[in-house]
Amino acid sequence: MADSQHRRLIIIGSGPAGFTAAIYAARANLEPLLIRGLTAGGQLVTTTDVDNWPADVQGVQGPELMERFEKHAARFGCRIVDDHVEEVDFGAPHRLSGNQGYSCDALIIATGASARYLGLESEQRYLGKGVSACATCDGFFFRDKPVAVIGGGNAAVEEALFLANICSHVTLVHRRDAFRAEAIMQEKLFARQKQGRITILRSYVLAEVLGDGKKVTGAQLRAVADDSTRQLELAGIFIAIGHDPNSSLFTGKLEMENGYVKVAAGRDGMATATSQPGVFAAGDIADQVYRQAVTSAASGCMAALDAARYLEQA
Repeated sequence: MADSQHRRLIIIGSGPAGFTAAIYAARANLEPLLIRGLTAGGQLVTTTDVDNWPADVQGVQGPELMERFEKHAARFGCRIVDDHVEEVDFGAPHRLSGNQGYSCDALIIATGASARYLGLESEQRYLGKGVSACATCDGFFFRDKPVAVIGGGNAAVEEALFLANICSHVTLVHRRDAFRAEAIMQEKLFARQKQGRITILRSYVLAEVLGDGKKVTGAQLRAVADDSTRQLELAGIFIAIGHDPNSSLFTGKLEMENGYVKVAAGRDGMATATSQPGVFAAGDIADQVYRQAVTSAASGCMAALDAARYLEQA
């Protein structure tokens, strides 16, 4: 890979983790370079109302929040480039290749994860208008309203249980007859079903998201057995069929777990350190559990501090 520029620190990714890392790194005089990637701003740019960002009492629009992140990083001198890294070669220095060539002494990976969707046109049309992939992010907006959760694994059952405490009713729709969730999760689900808070529809799939052009009004379901259909009146639909970490670039080059970049708390006292010296990971790329903007931002701070410490010791 031909180098066109070298930096002490490069950050890949422009979500909350990447930009927070950039802010802290710039304040530490590391003069970081941040490479945006294909989805500038990460998952928050597809989120309308963000009502759980600390200190934004009235809530904030996702794109607006990410614009503020960027301005904050730029204020401290972080250079931001529009490029997509297509190849990496870890070493001394680490080398990256996109439209340009880059090299760095330390690297922070904050490429995030992408929620899986079903691929329905109507699903995409109402994304952010009643269709969501995060109950903890958006469940509040459906307080005392009926919603559906699509999926049958741990994530779907967890979402259904969480929403049952907020919404007037939850319908859990699963395409199979049996759930893939852990037994203890299923026990909790069936207990809530007996209480009348959750309805379980097995062997159904979401055929179409129904709406009035502005928001979700219901769902059309299709029976797996005979293709018959039924409709539900709903205010929201939560797709809970999993997330895919954006980690393919690092396959075979970094230690991973379930496709997520593995970080080792305590490795040289650096909680965000990966299996490669001088390479750190932050945000959803390394988080299988929480996947929140605030936890991503926190880990971005940690990665920047870890990278600064590494560069001091190098």
